[in-house]
Amino acid sequence: MHIDVKSGLLDVARQLQSPNCDERPPGVKPELIVIHNISLPPGRFGGKEIDALFMNSLDPSVHPYFSEIAGLKVSAHVLLRRDGEIVQYVPFQLRAWHAGDSAYCGRSRCNDFSIGIELEGTDVLPFTEIQYQRLVALVDCLLRTYPSLSAEHIVGHSDISPGRKTDPGECFDWDKFRTSLAGLFYK
Repeated sequence: MHIDVKSGLLDVARQLQSPNCDERPPGVKPELIVIHNISLPPGRFGGKEIDALFMNSLDPSVHPYFSEIAGLKVSAHVLLRRDGEIVQYVPFQLRAWHAGDSAYCGRSRCNDFSIGIELEGTDVLPFTEIQYQRLVALVDCLLRTYPSLSAEHIVGHSDISPGRKTDPGECFDWDKFRTSLAGLFYK
């Protein structure tokens, strides 16, 4: 797994360029990694609806829930599907629109200084082993590529938007993730 620093693209990812991004503020580098979960429709996995949402092409007539969210202009840098596929929507040097109203360590507007990683899943279902493996490898790659990032600054969406967001949810195993990530630095 490798990130091209100039393009901000991950070599192993399927690339889809979301229009829901823009430049980071001048001089701002990524300093925070935010982990999310998403499934569309809620609780259903494997379809093309997440791609459609991030590409502004979600058909509101396909499912009642889609009529509520079809107008959203959102994205993430990457999505880790349940089967391990990685989809990149936004180059890492750009600002993805994933965090919304958010704050971390007294700083608001977390989109400005964060990288958003979506896991295909829900708050109440366990994530797959391959998702944890890919997440650890991706975060390791991000930490090695961007010196402004730190393993101490990895949070869930719920941590930066408490009361508004609950993801990645109670089934995300933070201990497993952090232990696996820490193990890479001692090899």
